[in-house]
Amino acid sequence: MRTLLRTAMTGAVAAATVLACGTAHATPSGPGVSGRVISQTTVGDTDYVLREITVPPGQSTGWHYHDGPVYAYVRQGTLSHFGSGCASDGVYHAGSSLHEPGGPDDVHLGRNLGDTPLVLDVLYVLPHGSPFSEDAPNPGCPFQ
Repeated sequence: MRTLLRTAMTGAVAAATVLACGTAHATPSGPGVSGRVISQTTVGDTDYVLREITVPPGQSTGWHYHDGPVYAYVRQGTLSHFGSGCASDGVYHAGSSLHEPGGPDDVHLGRNLGDTPLVLDVLYVLPHGSPFSEDAPNPGCPFQ
């Protein structure tokens, strides 16, 4: 999986046509959560976007889902990942990777429960023109 992620990210960077900056789109994300587009390209009807996401200690991405698959690499810190059932579905330390399949049945939240910034390299594989994420309401969990 790590090799696949690195290959996909390297390909996205090599094929980059646009560089831009922006903020993370999940709502409500915690204060200071930010995203920066590293590269993006479109092949056919699919957008490939590589972003750096930074989540400060004690903050989260907000509840959301993606319209296509997402591949992430934890560059720094620890990601605590939660699904709509409110239970942790994974804790990812620096050097690890994860895959989110996408779609409205994959509502999730990423939290930084550590004391250092969480930095993720994220490859989005989305239908052309789709947002990075779709906002979702809290599914009833006692945290945001």
